[in-house]
Amino acid sequence: MYKMQLLVCGGTGCRASASAKIVEKLNESLASHGLTSDAQVVTTGCFGFCEKGPIVKVIPDNTFYTQVKPEDAEEIVAEHILKGRKVKRLLYENPQTEEHVADSKHMGFYQKQMRIALRNCGFIDPENIDEYIARDGYSALAQVISELTPQQAIEMVKQSGLRGRGGAGFPTGLKWEITSKFTADQKYVVCNADEGDPGAFMDRSILEGDPNSVIEAMAICGYCIGANKGLIYIRAEYPLAISRLRIAIRQAREYGLLGDNILGTDFSFDMELRYGAGAFVCGEETALIASMEGKRGEPRVKPPFPAEDGYMHKPTNVNNVETFANIPVIFLKGPEWFASIGTAKSKGTKVFALAGKINNVGLIEVPMGITLREIIYEIGGGIKNGKKFKAVQTGGPSGGCLTEKHLDTPIDFDSLIAAGSMMGSGGMIVMDEDDCMVSIAKFYLEFIVEESCGKCTPCRVGNKRMLEILEKICQGKGNMEDLDHLRNFANVIKDTALCGLGQTSPNPVLSTLDNFYDEYLAHVKDKKCFARKCKALARYTIIPEVCTGCTVCAKNCPVEAITGERRQPHFINQDICIHCGVCYTKCKFNAILVQ
Repeated sequence: MYKMQLLVCGGTGCRASASAKIVEKLNESLASHGLTSDAQVVTTGCFGFCEKGPIVKVIPDNTFYTQVKPEDAEEIVAEHILKGRKVKRLLYENPQTEEHVADSKHMGFYQKQMRIALRNCGFIDPENIDEYIARDGYSALAQVISELTPQQAIEMVKQSGLRGRGGAGFPTGLKWEITSKFTADQKYVVCNADEGDPGAFMDRSILEGDPNSVIEAMAICGYCIGANKGLIYIRAEYPLAISRLRIAIRQAREYGLLGDNILGTDFSFDMELRYGAGAFVCGEETALIASMEGKRGEPRVKPPFPAEDGYMHKPTNVNNVETFANIPVIFLKGPEWFASIGTAKSKGTKVFALAGKINNVGLIEVPMGITLREIIYEIGGGIKNGKKFKAVQTGGPSGGCLTEKHLDTPIDFDSLIAAGSMMGSGGMIVMDEDDCMVSIAKFYLEFIVEESCGKCTPCRVGNKRMLEILEKICQGKGNMEDLDHLRNFANVIKDTALCGLGQTSPNPVLSTLDNFYDEYLAHVKDKKCFARKCKALARYTIIPEVCTGCTVCAKNCPVEAITGERRQPHFINQDICIHCGVCYTKCKFNAILVQ
C-alpha cells in the first residue's frame, strides 16, 4: 500500500501541455529520493478544470496543484511528498479574495457541480480495470444479470427518468423497452461517440477517463434488449479515447466481463469499435448506422426507427456516451436516488463543455435545474477581462443564442427549448460584448453548410441561401427584405428538412434574429457592426491630434491607402481602404479610430 498518490490529468488537453512529461519527471524524482515504495504516480482522466491544467492532485490530503510544468515535479516531491509542505505557488488562487485554495472542494468551479457521469474521471487510472472495479465497477452488471429480469431492469431505468443526453432527450428506458419488444435472430447495442459540435469534448473526456463505465452500461443494455453485440462508433480524431477503449475492452474480456457466459451466467455480450471520419451528420442515429454499414452517412426517413430496423436491418438501440455513463449508477444507488436529482421532467445531471469568453473554461457536470447565471458566474468565474456578458450558445449548431434576460433560465430540456435554444449534447459557448451576433450566426451556418450531407433539398439548398444572405449582410450589402427572407427560409427548413439536424440548423439564425435584431438592423440600415468584427463594415480613420507621423501604418498598408509626410498627421483614403485592420494593429500610439 502506498502512503500517497499523485494523480496527474492525462486527458487530451493536459497531455497537450506536457502532462505525460510531468508523470515521467515525478517518477524520476520519487526514485531519486527513494520514495517509490511510499508514493505512486497515477495518470487519470480529465479533472474538468481545463483552464488551470495540467492538474496534479495529491491524496489523501487532496492538495490540488494547477498549471503544473515538468520542471515543477522535483519541487512537488521534495517539498510536499518528502517534507509535507505544500508548494504554495502552484495552488489555485481565488480571483476574488486572492487567497490560495488547496482543496478542490473549496473552489468555486467545483462547489456547485455534481459528478455522476464524470464520477471516475480524475480519480482512477482509465487503463487499469482493477481501479474501476475498486470503485464498484461492474457491480451493476453483476446485479442485473444475476438478480433481475430484462423487464425489471428496464423498469428501473424508466423509473429513474433518465433521458438521452445526445440532444433529443428521448426517455432512455422507453427506448430500451421498445427495442426489447422486437424479435430477431440478432440485435445490436450502439454507442454514439461521434461528437461533432464545435467546442464540445464531453464524450471524449468520459471515454478517456472512464471507458469501463460505458462498456458496463452497454452490456447491461444488451441484457435488457436481448442483444449480444455492441458497437462503439467513435471519431477517428480521438486517438487517446480509442486507445483507452481498446485497453478497457481487452481487460474486460480477460476478466470474463465481456464475451461468452459473463460471470458464469448464460448471458453473452461482446463489442468492437467502428470509426467515423468526423462528419457532423453522423451524429444522427440513422446516418451513423449507414456509416457503420459502409454507406454514405445520410439520414433516412423514419419510421421505421432503428429499434425495429437498425444496423444490418436488425433491431438496434442507440445511446450516446454520457447516457450510458449514467446507467451503472442508477442500478447501484437506485432509480429513486437518480430521480431525486434535477427537475420534474429532466432528471439527473448534465455534462457541459464550458468554453468561449469565460474565465474557467472546462468540463463541468451540474444538476438539472441549475441556472445559466450560476454556471457562468459561479462555476465559470464570469467573463474574461472584465468584459460584459452578451450571449451564450447552448446546443451547438442545433441550439440558439441566449441573452442576459435568460440568465435565470433553469438548465433543463423543456426550459431551454422554450427560451429558443436546446440542451443538445452539451456544448456551451459564452460570448462577450466584442462578439458580433450576425457573425456568430454566420459561423454556425458555415459549419452546417459544410457538414450537410446534401440528401434533402431544404438543408442542402435552404441553408446555402441563408448563408449567402448573411454573407451579404456582413459585407454591408444587405437590405430589409433580406431579413424577411432569412426568417422565411429558416421556418421552411425547420418544417421540411429530413432529419433532426437539418430541422434544428436554423436555430442560431432565428435566436439571434429574435434576441439581437438591433444588430441586424445596424448591419443593414446603418452599415455598422457594433462589435467591429465585420471588416467590410469597419471604417478606419486617423486621429490627427494623436498621429505622430511615424509612417509605420503607411509602410504596412497592403494597398497603399495611407498617405502623409513624415512627422505630420497621415490620412486614410476610404476609396482604396480594404478594411484589413493592419494599420490598427501596427499603430503604437492608438491613433487609429475604428468606427
